[in-house]
Amino acid sequence: MSAVSAGGGNRSTTLFVLRNAPVLLFIVLLACFGLMSDRFLTVTNFVNIVIQAAHIGIIAIGMTFVLLIGGIDLSIGANMYIVAAVLGLFLKDLPLAISFPLVTLIGLAFGAVNAWFITRLRVAAFITTLSTLFIGRGIALYFSGNKMVGFSPEVLALGRASYFGVPSAIWGFAIVFIAAYVTLSQTTFGRQIYAVGADPDAAGKAGIDVRRIVFSVYCIAGVCAAIGGLISLSQVAVASSTFGFQKEFPVIAATVLGGTSLFGGRGGVLGTVFGAVLIQTVENGLVMTNADPYLYPLVISIIIFIAVFIDSSRNSILERLERRQIRVERV
Repeated sequence: MSAVSAGGGNRSTTLFVLRNAPVLLFIVLLACFGLMSDRFLTVTNFVNIVIQAAHIGIIAIGMTFVLLIGGIDLSIGANMYIVAAVLGLFLKDLPLAISFPLVTLIGLAFGAVNAWFITRLRVAAFITTLSTLFIGRGIALYFSGNKMVGFSPEVLALGRASYFGVPSAIWGFAIVFIAAYVTLSQTTFGRQIYAVGADPDAAGKAGIDVRRIVFSVYCIAGVCAAIGGLISLSQVAVASSTFGFQKEFPVIAATVLGGTSLFGGRGGVLGTVFGAVLIQTVENGLVMTNADPYLYPLVISIIIFIAVFIDSSRNSILERLERRQIRVERV
């Protein structure tokens, strides 16, 4: 009896750790950074973390839609840089009310190009978005001449603006999150996304237009990349040729840490928001503790590895625990 109880206790502990790994990691990080810096555990610092995480979170929300169908988008950084180049070079004199929708349409078009190759020409998402990553960045470099791109005072003022005491970046983050959450949880389109991610063949047999769903989620990812790029641009004075470079890695890490599976069909934007804040907490803590800047990529890479490892091993571990539980119950 004791052996059975011990086995059940171990199983419950393992299940708890697997299902709450991001939260446990977050608590550990808070404790470690809090002990290393007395400025870390303050309200002001947490507000700064959310502001800095806003653009990552917005882009990660778009990535969530893509991952839910079992896809991937590696081109978001190039999308961001094209938005920066067009906004700073060609739309600088236009009011933000006009330039904002225009560059959002550019992000939509970028996502639509990815979607067209994936749905019409049947090119693998990894190959398609890896190609448009380099093509898009090359186009933006051609526009900018590999020089710094400046922006209008109106764009920079947006980054410093607050409404009802809440910074504009957080407002943008909240609006995109609410729209995505309602879409995934309350609409037929959202349920179809989960169905396609779980089993595209079965979804097609059930009457779902799989090609339309796949096309749509890549367009959503493109729009979110453009909006996230705008939020990021409003917080910097200029954009260099490295703007958006390798941004896909923290975005994917935030999404997977939030519980969205790389294999599709499971996850949501609420966890993605938490994952984005977690990633930014790490970067903020490293700055607060005066860590060597060369350590930042190493630490982020370790977190990405942990996220991917947990996601890939979760199902197999749960299945093994369930089989073990069945054997114990038979005994």
